[in-house]
Amino acid sequence: MENYDVVIIGAGPAGYVCAVRSAQLGLKTAIIDKQWLGGVCLNVGCVPSKALLRNAEIAHILRERGREFGFSFDNLTLDYEVAVKRSRQASDRLTKGVGFLMKKNNVAVLMGSAKFAARDTISITDTDGKTIEIKSKNIIIATGAQTMVPPAWKVDGKHIITYLEAILQTKLPESAIIIGAGAIGVEFATIWNSYGVPMTIVEMLPRLLPLEDDEVSTELARAFAKRKITTLVGHKVDSLEASETGVTLQASGDKGVVSLKAAQALVAIGFRPNSHELGLVEQGVKLTDKGAIEIDERMSTNIPGTWAIGDVTGKLMLAHVGSAQGIVCAENIAGVETVQLNYEMMPRATYCQPQVASFGLTENQAKERGMEIKVGKFPFQANGKALGLGDYAGWVKIIADAKYGEILGAHMIGPEVTELLPELTSAQMMELTTSEIARNVHAHPTLSEALMEAAHAAEGHSINI
Repeated sequence: MENYDVVIIGAGPAGYVCAVRSAQLGLKTAIIDKQWLGGVCLNVGCVPSKALLRNAEIAHILRERGREFGFSFDNLTLDYEVAVKRSRQASDRLTKGVGFLMKKNNVAVLMGSAKFAARDTISITDTDGKTIEIKSKNIIIATGAQTMVPPAWKVDGKHIITYLEAILQTKLPESAIIIGAGAIGVEFATIWNSYGVPMTIVEMLPRLLPLEDDEVSTELARAFAKRKITTLVGHKVDSLEASETGVTLQASGDKGVVSLKAAQALVAIGFRPNSHELGLVEQGVKLTDKGAIEIDERMSTNIPGTWAIGDVTGKLMLAHVGSAQGIVCAENIAGVETVQLNYEMMPRATYCQPQVASFGLTENQAKERGMEIKVGKFPFQANGKALGLGDYAGWVKIIADAKYGEILGAHMIGPEVTELLPELTSAQMMELTTSEIARNVHAHPTLSEALMEAAHAAEGHSINI
């Protein structure tokens, strides 16, 4: 029986990053996955969806804004199947890269379904039913999460689908209902709408992207209305049924019951941790009521030598958070210097059109905590680069401590705002103030100038507005 210092169950962004860092620290490392290297994110999630969104951006410009840019077509043809093919190529390239990283760092890759046989022993069963066992001083659970679907909603992969079918299907639906206005919902709304698919988003909570700043939700609703995406917020789905021709949905809101019909419905209401079928309960590992594995700041469970990282912990289900957890976990196991993660200040990115990016406290959250704050806001319509791009909806908003100017959060909606996050998250981590951001000279014309301008606004002396 092979013995390791570290065995990781799950090869997604949390698991494979943890494997690389463990090996770098001199730990004999193995990683197990039952399906693929790179996990959902690289194979059927965040990476291929961004390729589809890029195609959608171009399709939208050509279909709806060609005259503005001086383009005209007698017969514009948009081949969605080519877009999907390109997305698969992007995914394949990165997943092959993960395989290379495992070889480069001498990480043993074992494919199969894993289960605890003992505290320090994992049983692995491959697709042929062959089972082997391995031992490790440290076992790290990085098994991710799966989409939540109410039992009454029968996913058939054709009319009622999840993100998995949505990202792999090569044909566009003739019409669509998207249930859930979180990141997946609004991103697929952007993709399908860009190709002219009629659609409605149904959200139980009162606004789109309900976990974001209120003003972000309002701005996104305005942008979606302009794109003719119908949104029904504050509506609970009472029933969802498929037939040979499509789906029928009934939802209830303040104004009564609404009935909708479409060719396809995408269920995007959230995820639940993949903590079952691992034998965790038998090992005494504590789970939350929602099935997430409880961990401390070191990524350790209540059982010494058993660790957990990524979506299975339920902390913040984002790939980059899982990767950060993986690095911290490996460093704690190796006993080297590391950090303690602040989940509240983790960056969040949504790639709808316009893009949404944020971290930290919203304006309302800061006020609810009794904080004295100052707010700086700057619109992209006053930014030269945004005007040149022809993409100037939205704004940057910075929330700062009123006395010292330390950054408490930032909320952005607009062109490429997901790329603007690192300056602000780094500033927050290093305890820089809005005054220091404002004093930092930003190149002109760039979108990043909007950060500088919002910082000036927070200091009470807006320059370009």
